[in-house]
Amino acid sequence: MSEIEGLSPLHGRALVTGGTSGIGYAFSRALAARGCDLVLVARDAERLASVADALTRRYGVDVEVLQADLSDQSDVERVAERLRTDERPVEVLVNNAGHGLHDPIASGDHLAIHTRAVDVMIRAVLVLAGTAGHVMAERGHGVIINIGSVAGMIAQNNYSAIKAWVNTFSDALSLELEGTGVRVLTLIPGWVRTEFHDRAAIRTSKIPDWLWLDADRLVRDALNDVDRGKDRSLPSTRFAIIAFLIRHAPRPLVRWGTAMLRRGAKH
Repeated sequence: MSEIEGLSPLHGRALVTGGTSGIGYAFSRALAARGCDLVLVARDAERLASVADALTRRYGVDVEVLQADLSDQSDVERVAERLRTDERPVEVLVNNAGHGLHDPIASGDHLAIHTRAVDVMIRAVLVLAGTAGHVMAERGHGVIINIGSVAGMIAQNNYSAIKAWVNTFSDALSLELEGTGVRVLTLIPGWVRTEFHDRAAIRTSKIPDWLWLDADRLVRDALNDVDRGKDRSLPSTRFAIIAFLIRHAPRPLVRWGTAMLRRGAKH
């Protein structure tokens, strides 16, 4: 809990990228249920308006919408400018926007897909978290939640490489902002039941039911971890064990397991 207020640091206005679907929408609902006003960032204007209206009616919070494509640098800058403003300040940032990426790397035909993914899931995360960290540190309080992944602990594909960057970047930002009043949480989920996998055309039928996580439970646990002052949130005991095994198992065994996962995914 906040040392100054004796309350949760999760208050005020929260900006959620990709806040209208999947894990982002679960964050939007959970934060609204806690009384946070919202700034929702997404590409689809119609869906933004629909989700904003639904959240306002259900939770009675103020919801701004900001249509932006985070692969576009000028759109990222518009979102960063919203983080800088002192009018209706953003006190919680959830860097969630992203998408699946299972296209081959060694193919000239697919490089544009990979560079766009880097723009959305690395460059935008860097710019928005860096901007928020600076502004929040000057105010002396704030929360930044970056969505990494257990996939970032293996070398399955370029999505793994991108999420490895997010995991490390978020930990580094947490250390840099220690003592400023700004908390940084790295959320490291595994497989979560959302539309994420369908959008990426990823075959999931071979993934056992016991490995799937519920998005609302994932987010609830993550927000509770913020309240507890943690800097990492690894949802569920099973994924904590999987992460431990990935870190400590012999590399050839991890490589073999990663290869098996690759064969089960649709390219």
